[in-house]
Amino acid sequence: MKKLLILLLIIATIYFRISIYPKLDLISGFAAKSVASAHFIDNRSLQTIQQGDNDIDKIDWASNTVHEQGQFVTSNVHGLKERKAIYRQGLGALLINDDFDINKPYEVPQRVIKPSNLVFPYGNKEAADTLFTNIDYRKLQSTVNNAFDSKGQKAKRTRSVIVIYKDHIIAEQYADGFSKNSKILGWSMTKSITATYFGILQHQGKIDITKPAPISEWKKDSRASITINDLLHMNSGLEWEEDYTKICDATKMLFQDSDMSQSQAVKPALYKPNTHWYYSSGTTNLLSGILRKKFKTHQDYLNFWYSSLLDKIGMSSSLVETDMAGNFVGSSYGWATTRDWAKFGLLYLHQGNWNGEQLFDKSWAKYVSTPTNTSNGRYGAQFWLNAGGYFPDVPKEMYYCSGYQGQMVAIFPSRDLVIVRMGLTEEPGFDFNGFLKGVIGSINTSH
Repeated sequence: MKKLLILLLIIATIYFRISIYPKLDLISGFAAKSVASAHFIDNRSLQTIQQGDNDIDKIDWASNTVHEQGQFVTSNVHGLKERKAIYRQGLGALLINDDFDINKPYEVPQRVIKPSNLVFPYGNKEAADTLFTNIDYRKLQSTVNNAFDSKGQKAKRTRSVIVIYKDHIIAEQYADGFSKNSKILGWSMTKSITATYFGILQHQGKIDITKPAPISEWKKDSRASITINDLLHMNSGLEWEEDYTKICDATKMLFQDSDMSQSQAVKPALYKPNTHWYYSSGTTNLLSGILRKKFKTHQDYLNFWYSSLLDKIGMSSSLVETDMAGNFVGSSYGWATTRDWAKFGLLYLHQGNWNGEQLFDKSWAKYVSTPTNTSNGRYGAQFWLNAGGYFPDVPKEMYYCSGYQGQMVAIFPSRDLVIVRMGLTEEPGFDFNGFLKGVIGSINTSH
């Protein structure tokens, strides 16, 4: 019996070392970063974060401590693999490693947020109630109500919904603990924001996306022919693994790499460009690094993300977090209120025109919403599409920003409609097809 117990202990130890221990670094890293961001950006309590944002399988193993005075968070798993995330005003929370110098000076975006007396969406004043005779408000409200959990339930986990029709808010609702002022992480919806800067630079005549990506390490091998257009379409052919159920390229990048703009750049080519579509957060962070090269100074790069887009359209609540090297994490770390996420959708609904100013060419909206080769109608240029009928009861013209755990900004060009849903549950836990169908069905477009 003693020998059997020793054998079982040895097997358990080996299993822990091989299967569990390597994941602890990522578990602690995710937990620390999540708590620091949600607490210091949106002022959520540790208890709220642990019961909401961090109640994910294995992530809930972590013990988290918020250090208010120093504005940082430490997390570990039963005392093992402690990670630290620091908060810096203007840059958000940053998961750091032992080599990071917390005393090193750093630059922050210089933002100009002008007060506006205009009503939403071109300002933040509340608009007078507008009743549209072609809307079945009872059906609309029933659909929105159904998107949320009943008291005591934890299945749909919707945090907010807003429906914008003809620039008017026709429905808006929040879960307990959230409001129109709550800043919510969009996760991969940030990819759509990152892509937009290339449209803005193209409109300004400062970039040609059809040219090879300016990566010096690629110039002497098969990667030399990869264009910015290929990267925007996620069909560069570069090696990458994005599987959040295990340790992979994407998780190592987000929770271990100091310069996320290089995570994809160092990968070899497996396929010729434009022949193989594969979703890669590393590609989007590579694009963020390419944007950085377009500016003479790091300060100019930081300022551009806000002055040319986010603050330009009144997304004053928005914040895109950076990595240890100072790059915006364009793949994943964009925060904003639900109303401000809706403004981004409206910018595309209006084909780049914001209250009379054209931020990107009208053709750019068509470009991002046109199916990428080999994606089966699911993907455009850093936007997801319904062109292939993924949502069977939703118009195929819909294109949308999509983020982990079911974040969505859906754009319906011919219907003058934007729908935003923020939450913690993806399909099948949340029925996006039924939700979108219900909202659309409440509006009679024959009027």
